[in-house]
Amino acid sequence: MPIESISSSKIIQNLPNHIKPIANYLQKQEAKGGASLANSRFIQDTATNLAPKAIFSRSKADLFDMSFLEVSESLLVYYCPTLMGEKVFRKGYSKGLDKVLSSKVSTPLAQLNLDKSLSKEDLEKIKPVKAAIALSSMLIPLTEFTLNFFKNLFTLKLFKQSDFNNIANLNKTKDKKEDKKDQDKVRKNAIKNILGAGAVFLGCIGMSQLILKKGTDSKALQKFADFILTPGDVLFKNNEKARNFTNKYFSLDFADNGGKLGLSHGQLTSCVLIGGIGYFKAAKDRGRQNFLETLFRYPLVGFYVITGSELFEKGFKKFLQNKNDYKEIIDKDLNVKKFSELSDIAQKLAKQNKTTLEKEFGSLVNKKAMISAVPFAFSIGFMGLFVAGISRFFTQYRYNKEQEKLKNNRLNPFQNFNDFKNEVGKNHLK
Repeated sequence: MPIESISSSKIIQNLPNHIKPIANYLQKQEAKGGASLANSRFIQDTATNLAPKAIFSRSKADLFDMSFLEVSESLLVYYCPTLMGEKVFRKGYSKGLDKVLSSKVSTPLAQLNLDKSLSKEDLEKIKPVKAAIALSSMLIPLTEFTLNFFKNLFTLKLFKQSDFNNIANLNKTKDKKEDKKDQDKVRKNAIKNILGAGAVFLGCIGMSQLILKKGTDSKALQKFADFILTPGDVLFKNNEKARNFTNKYFSLDFADNGGKLGLSHGQLTSCVLIGGIGYFKAAKDRGRQNFLETLFRYPLVGFYVITGSELFEKGFKKFLQNKNDYKEIIDKDLNVKKFSELSDIAQKLAKQNKTTLEKEFGSLVNKKAMISAVPFAFSIGFMGLFVAGISRFFTQYRYNKEQEKLKNNRLNPFQNFNDFKNEVGKNHLK
């Protein structure tokens, strides 16, 4: 039987037992698409982010805070773009387009602008639809903004706590007093910000309806659509590097996920930036230590989410690409071969090295797994365990120092007066 007729499944059956599970996992991951892929990534990323933080949780309320945020954020990122963008907004807003133009709505505008098969008139029909979908899909970052305020409300309702010193168990005493006025402030601010985000979303819906109805014939709305979907083209016409960077990280346009709308880098950036405002405002409501802990942790995590993970993965693949063993599986553009291509590569290597197909195939499976496993381990080890652990350590350290200073002030009540008197004396001499 020629090697070409042997399927990957048959090869897997002949692999050593310690490689079979890895090969089966990679094969299933590649075979999945759409919602199925979202399901696996939701489970993987939620576990990656939540498990390290759970290890360093400081109380039941603190564990609830983290669990609520991690699960809700993963649901938002992995399901809302398809659920709202694809199933709701695209379906509703594309009705005025014919079948051919409707199929191009998932293609980013930056690519459509290079499509010579599209006439100017057709492009001007598609653009308002894409802009309307993008504006309506601001629901995703605006919801991200509200999550921390919902978290504050739920923690207050379930645990009767709004003081971060008590939630994070920084205050080790059994009597964890809560100020009723502070609780009312946290509750009112949370409701106010949630309603404010809702009002902004209604404004986005209103603007999307306007651009949908008038956008085809309005030059001003066409330019507005360009700014939303390809801000780099508008702001940096003569600077290719700045144009491409801005289009990638600040466009509200969707990515193309096999003909369906997928979360883009730009939308992820909007989630991190707009969500970050919510993080800091909600943290400030619960006290100085919560704000300082967020100030330490969020910039690191935000950078890693937007581009840091991609930079690490690219750097790691570049490192492996220079090794002879990986040249068959990583191409010059740092793209990793699909699992379905491994059998053909293994066949070539078996002939070249005069070895068995199973040996070469198993080696390729291990290499493909390594390319994914190291960035995954870094995510858990550094962004998970290290950042969670060090941020909690410094929060406790700051709190202890703060309490020590308050204790010293109580023991020596005249110290502040003496400092004031000395300062007045200095100014008098001047």
